Amino acid sequence: MNSETNPAPTEASEPVLHKRRPRYRGKNPRRFEDKYKELNAERYPGEVAKVLASGKTPAGQHVPIMVAEVLACLQPQPGQRVVDCTLGYGGHSRALWQAIQPDGHLLSLDADPIEIGRTEARLRAAGMTQLSFTTRRTNFAGLARALADQGWQDGVDVVFADLGLSSMQIDNPARGFTFKQDGPLDMRMNPERGQSAAQFLANIAKDQLADLLYENGDELHAAQIAQRIWQQQRQTPLRSTRALAQCVRESLPNRMKPEEVESSVRRVFQAIRIAVNEEFGALDALLRALPAALRSGGRVTFLSFHSGEDRRVKKAFQEGLRTGLFREVSDDILRPSLEEQRANPRSSPAKLRWAVKA
Repeated sequence: MNSETNPAPTEASEPVLHKRRPRYRGKNPRRFEDKYKELNAERYPGEVAKVLASGKTPAGQHVPIMVAEVLACLQPQPGQRVVDCTLGYGGHSRALWQAIQPDGHLLSLDADPIEIGRTEARLRAAGMTQLSFTTRRTNFAGLARALADQGWQDGVDVVFADLGLSSMQIDNPARGFTFKQDGPLDMRMNPERGQSAAQFLANIAKDQLADLLYENGDELHAAQIAQRIWQQQRQTPLRSTRALAQCVRESLPNRMKPEEVESSVRRVFQAIRIAVNEEFGALDALLRALPAALRSGGRVTFLSFHSGEDRRVKKAFQEGLRTGLFREVSDDILRPSLEEQRANPRSSPAKLRWAVKA
């Protein structure tokens, strides 16, 4: 045997370790993190454009609604102070920031500790520096404190509030807002505080739940849905989004069409989410803070997605006009164009109102 062609192994030789191939996840992966290519936009650069072109919202992203209409109502000018009460994915914030440059400053609020850091990092990378853009983790009710901390006790020129839920929150099953995929029954904007939807349902009385489903969700079958949820809670407490959705379906009349049933499920989820996050209370606090927050001639615009929200904004604006707080308010709501609704179906329920301080 030729030792040159077949060298003997030595003590210094290292064994070759077998590396297991990554498990194939299949054509239809089940986990949210694996299901949508647009969540990995760097690896699949054309996927986001493809999803948008199909009239859908890319998973993990949010398409801002009525941006042109919002800017037309607010009329932001270079050098002004502006507050965006809901940073979200940052679409409205970026448009407002661009309109007030140079020398303007944007303060953006958001209660979600998970998304606010991601959005801020993305906007910083796009050139929105700390000299002209500040974020603060708080909900609507914290507007007055945020302005004081900013040194803006004399008010701002523009206030904008998008009262809708961001697509990033809706799409991620781990947040518990959706029943499209199963997840924990949470629904908190800020998972670090308050009680989850599961805890909320475990503690609420049947009659209170029925009233809440009607008030927060405009649900006509509120009483029988509340009865079924209450019965289920006494047997096996609801812990997942799909369990709640199925419980709602079982409570509804058999004569209902499938699309009507699913609409009821969505209204129930909406009603519980509003209660868990005390959204109406936060909105009322924001409306009370407006007189002190706005400078003379300051403009405010609300984008709402629920009749209860819109009623509160409408009444506050009308009362402000009657008392002389506002010199002008929108006569009626503005809605997304048909083109926008086709391109982004999630924009369809949006209602926009504006007012100008006297």
